[in-house]
Amino acid sequence: MAVEGFEPYKPEDAEKYNRLRWWHGITWGDMFDKATDLYPAKVGLVDDSTRFTYKELREKVDRAAIGLAQLGIKQQDFVLVQLPNWHEFVISFFALQKIGAIVVLLISRHGVSEINYLSSLTNPTAWIVPEQYRNIVYAPLIEGVTKATRSLRHIITVKATDKSKFVTLESLIERAELSPANLQALAARRPDPMEVSIIIPTGGTTGLPKAVPRTHNDYIAYIEYHSKRWEITSADTLLTVAPVSHGQGMHVGVGGSFFNYSKYVLSDSTDPDDICKVIQKERVSAFPTVPAIAQRIVSMENLKDYDLSSLKKIYCGGAPSTPELVKSVQEKLHCKFVNAFGSAEGMSAMTRLDDDIDTICNTVGTIDCPYTEVKVIDQYEQELPRGKEGEIVYKGPTIFTGYLKSAEENKKNFTKDGFFKTGDLAKIDERGIITITGRIKETILRGGETISAGGIERLVSSHPAVADVAVIGMPDKALGERICAYIQLKPGATLAFDQLIAHLKGVGASVLQLPERVEFIESIPLTKIGKADKKALKEDIKKKLGVA
Repeated sequence: MAVEGFEPYKPEDAEKYNRLRWWHGITWGDMFDKATDLYPAKVGLVDDSTRFTYKELREKVDRAAIGLAQLGIKQQDFVLVQLPNWHEFVISFFALQKIGAIVVLLISRHGVSEINYLSSLTNPTAWIVPEQYRNIVYAPLIEGVTKATRSLRHIITVKATDKSKFVTLESLIERAELSPANLQALAARRPDPMEVSIIIPTGGTTGLPKAVPRTHNDYIAYIEYHSKRWEITSADTLLTVAPVSHGQGMHVGVGGSFFNYSKYVLSDSTDPDDICKVIQKERVSAFPTVPAIAQRIVSMENLKDYDLSSLKKIYCGGAPSTPELVKSVQEKLHCKFVNAFGSAEGMSAMTRLDDDIDTICNTVGTIDCPYTEVKVIDQYEQELPRGKEGEIVYKGPTIFTGYLKSAEENKKNFTKDGFFKTGDLAKIDERGIITITGRIKETILRGGETISAGGIERLVSSHPAVADVAVIGMPDKALGERICAYIQLKPGATLAFDQLIAHLKGVGASVLQLPERVEFIESIPLTKIGKADKKALKEDIKKKLGVA
């Protein structure tokens, strides 16, 4: 049964990907069952409060799946899942996958407007949500969404103190029986691997999120090639502290762990001391994260108080990693650094563990799936020669086929020959190594010149006093925009404007790349998914300039 508004793979592409076994023909549920069948006694999931062996987790997931099915959730029903980094997220996710429902991922801070918009695209029948998470009380949010979304029939709360208003996930698990009949009925609910399994909202600082539909086949292929590139195995303990319900949390964290039978650790704190405590206690070996969190850890004055010797590799994606950060991680944490580039839509590249320091510092390596086609094009969709800058585009077994119910937008987002247009500016050298040079939409238009903010950020970050930087265009009556750099300094460091300009000229910055204003800031504000919140910075500079 086709999902309305989902663009299926072209028959010739699907036939090729299946025939060549680039797709495995398995579902999320199959992947989970295989891990739990192979390693029942192994500790498979740990969060801040609980530990599960694979066998114990299998029982919880199967009970939850039976309970959700008996509640009335049908195959290909859309279900909103809005849970933080708790073990209940993993249980809910796999339970829904096993009954053939489609999970719509929400992060904890998604509000009424974002959820209502995603609900208008998906018409969800159920919503799994906490009663409260930290200082967020969800009752007003639930009221705001249920008023607008008529399709919602079931609100399922987690860790609720008031168990009278809505059904709770805990009660569904407790009441479900693992009888032969129920398990047989559960097996009968297995979806087709070609079906949509998950909807991932895109990140961003402006507008409403787009809905990225991913099938079992293409997403599990994405997981496989991505996890193999940084050599995740069953011997690894993998930690997620960024939102598990975001793209990185799913394909690198949940997916990478269960595909490779690793021990998976969820932590609900991004405080660097808390992260170090978890790494020390659980002997974490692989840590996927965002540059902002890695920077907090290497900047700790008490870093030597922790035994982080188990840590073998840190993966950074979601935002550019500076050469200074790469070197700091290697020097202070004594582990490998993986510089990664990817998105919810499935395009992905990353460095290898044995790449040289220049490749890791200044590029995102090569495509991780050898069967992905990648090229750089100009504004007329003509392929550019190696070494020329243009928009990087992708097509292959890990790449999605279009945003949900967005036919007109999809026409703009795909080339005539079916490549996804990422909006990222890049160069590809003769070895296939990719250097991301900026975002088409993150450019500064200064007096008719188009200037890449990302290029300036890389140059500024090369100064030893700079911990983090975000470059934006500030409004200017004469030129349209001028360049403003928001800079977070390292603890105890100082930097004057003239010193920065001298440094930039020394590392080869052109006149067009020199900031015309610098704002020193305690920390760069982040979006909900850990990227620099340039929308907030643009509002801040407008206030400082007195611009309406």
